[in-house]
Amino acid sequence: MERYGARERLYAAALSGLAGYVDAVGFVQSKGFFVSFMSGNSTRLGVGIFGSTADALAAAGLLVAFVIGVTGGSLLGRSSGGNRAPAVLIAVATLLSAAAGIARFNYLPACFALTAVAMGAMNATLEHQGRVRVGLTYMTGSVVKVGQALADRLTGGGGAWFPPLLLWSGFVGGAVAGAIATSRLGLDAFWIGSAAALTLAVVGRTISVSLAEQN
Repeated sequence: MERYGARERLYAAALSGLAGYVDAVGFVQSKGFFVSFMSGNSTRLGVGIFGSTADALAAAGLLVAFVIGVTGGSLLGRSSGGNRAPAVLIAVATLLSAAAGIARFNYLPACFALTAVAMGAMNATLEHQGRVRVGLTYMTGSVVKVGQALADRLTGGGGAWFPPLLLWSGFVGGAVAGAIATSRLGLDAFWIGSAAALTLAVVGRTISVSLAEQN
């Protein structure tokens, strides 16, 4: 994030906001599982192994779905040339639409699995040379960077605290929006997430060029 310009930082924050939105909808509707935050699901897996086989299987399924999404998103991004962001986000939008459609038939495990695949794939939006440049669906790294930057400032350095804080704020803002949307729409809130992904795909056509120039 530090090497991005203002426009690219805002774009990354918007992507993070989408992840927070989708994760909040999934969290509320699945009664406490995550579709983008795999550290939380790893904890649910560990606790479930000890206390609930059903919870352990649910968490494991979401973890596997997320990894599949990361793999697929990376492969799609690498084959898309200079159109990485639009290509990946169109796939994300398609998966979220499919999840919302399946939810209408109460196939909830499939719905949440598709959503986890979508969130895994979204991390490839800003990938460069096979590595994720910005973690969009998990915020622990951003919070750590804020703390490290503050430590730098306290010791006379010039740590950049604002970019990771902006990313975190985007995620939290998206989560608030997701909580509001799911309270009113239930799993139909995923349709809004799909529309947002398509919008970001359109915006990403110009952002992709800018990011490529910075690589």
